[in-house]
Amino acid sequence: MSTHDLYTAPVDTSTWNVPMAGDARFTWEYDDGRDRLLALYQKGKDKQWDSEKRIDWDLEVDPHDVLGVPDRSLAIYGTKYWDRLSKKDLGELRRHSASWQFSQFVHGEQGAMVTAARIVESVPDLDAKFYSATQTMDEARHVELFSKFLQEKIGLVYPINTKLQELLDETLTDSRWDMPYLGMQVLIEGLALAAFGVIRDITTKPLPKQILAYVMQDEARHVAFGRLALRDYYRQLSPAELREREEFVIEGCHLMRDRIRGREIWENFGIPPAEIDGIVNDSPYMRMFQSLLFSRIVPCVKDIGLWSDRIRETYDDMGVLDMSKADLDALMSQDEEIAERLDGERFAAEEAERKAEVDAVIAEASSG
Repeated sequence: MSTHDLYTAPVDTSTWNVPMAGDARFTWEYDDGRDRLLALYQKGKDKQWDSEKRIDWDLEVDPHDVLGVPDRSLAIYGTKYWDRLSKKDLGELRRHSASWQFSQFVHGEQGAMVTAARIVESVPDLDAKFYSATQTMDEARHVELFSKFLQEKIGLVYPINTKLQELLDETLTDSRWDMPYLGMQVLIEGLALAAFGVIRDITTKPLPKQILAYVMQDEARHVAFGRLALRDYYRQLSPAELREREEFVIEGCHLMRDRIRGREIWENFGIPPAEIDGIVNDSPYMRMFQSLLFSRIVPCVKDIGLWSDRIRETYDDMGVLDMSKADLDALMSQDEEIAERLDGERFAAEEAERKAEVDAVIAEASSG
């Protein structure tokens, strides 16, 4: 079945063509490289995995309860619109909410795949080209597994959110080689990583937990890559050049904040567009979710050296300035540990099941 048959609204069947700007850069220096970036490249090679083999796709998913989270996580919970929902409507709302979230994930991951390939082309240093090549493969895997989850387990897909599409467009059309890093590795990937983490930690369903834990193991390396490359480069920029990057970050963070409102979901359930923002802003869960979504972006922006009064005021107005105190390295280590622990638990359970089957066969043979 074509993905276009599963979209909640008609989507143009032609490609979205983004004109590229800037140079493709070659280097003839093959022996020099930054030790930390080359170590990240080695880790990127070592940590490649096959989504068909590592993920247990036989696990059942109820499309009307994909994540198994409390209903208060839905923004309209407790409003007059909530009271009008039938049991069937509620199941469909859960399905649409999960579909919207994972649809934005798959669209964002395709953007990350294209952007990583763009970085291979435009970045001047070979060590960065090496790592970004491994990231391109990572992102291809993420597109593959998120699209499979949407099509085979949820059966419903949402078009790309206009705010996400706008930020992708700005990221890819800028001719400066560092802007794909800033737009994708810091903003889009940073927000996605935080969103993955929130859902990974609250879902009670094993398949989405597996998918998100394993994707996050990759994404932790990607954000680290952006930090390493940009931190070095931004030390060399003039105040005027830094202000241009800060302006991009401020605009991008506003786009990311507006993106997570999920207006498309609520419009599909008959809620007037004029009321949606107010409902989302009044939802305690959504306020918490929004603040957590900047837990990776804010400390990363600070770490790479974009930390002017204007940046701090923007984050203060958004209520996320305290996120600057987060320990990114500790968060990344935790992401690695959770994925490894999940692997250990799964394989231990499978081994125990195989042993029980063998013991049962032996016992039956002995009794006969």
